[in-house]
Amino acid sequence: KFTRWERVNELYVDDPDKDSGGKIDVSLNISLPNLHCELVGLDIQDEMGRHEVGHIDNSMKIPLNNGVGCRFEGQFSINKVPGNFHVSTHSATAQPQNPDMTHIIHKLSFGDTLQVQNVHGAFNALGGADRLTSNPLASHDYILKIVPTVYEDKSGKQRYSYQYTVANKEYVAYSHTGRIIPAIWFRYDLSPITVKYTERRQPLYRFITTICAIIGGTFTVAGILDSCIFTASEAWKKIQLGKIH
Repeated sequence: KFTRWERVNELYVDDPDKDSGGKIDVSLNISLPNLHCELVGLDIQDEMGRHEVGHIDNSMKIPLNNGVGCRFEGQFSINKVPGNFHVSTHSATAQPQNPDMTHIIHKLSFGDTLQVQNVHGAFNALGGADRLTSNPLASHDYILKIVPTVYEDKSGKQRYSYQYTVANKEYVAYSHTGRIIPAIWFRYDLSPITVKYTERRQPLYRFITTICAIIGGTFTVAGILDSCIFTASEAWKKIQLGKIH
């Protein structure tokens, strides 16, 4: 074959996944080692007026440390507008006196999982985030900028995912009654820029150029080696002649 496959990256302004119904799938996996499962809840809000407290569809809560802590795993969707989702005790029947929001984020990803060799984007930028040594009563704000990402393979099939950048801060927040009610906030906005990876057949001229460069480099190295061997041989001859005379 005279050609091979290459991956081309490009940026453009558009909504690549127009068939999504204006939704983005989210996968969240987070452990709170010091908060009981009955207190843990997921709340979702956005600028379209959505306000859901205690989201439970497609989610599970797994007790940790003999029931002292909890691991929350959930799949849900968000609208393609600025908003937030947060892990808190807001949906609990009775609010705890001193909720401990120290945590580890195992996974936070958006859209399809891209398992493509040599595509190493920030698809799980918060994976491994460890806040176990933080103030137990602190709230955590993770500010996310979500970047739509498209991967088109050589057959033309497209997969839609999202990378994201993140900034974070923590602080102690008081309610109007003076109580501390901490939460773990994920506040998001979408970037207008889309990243696209396209797998395509490399043009013939580029393949020929690459082959010529390899051949030229080989001849150059061979010439250098030949010159070194010749110089060394001449020097050896002179040394031998010197010994004879």
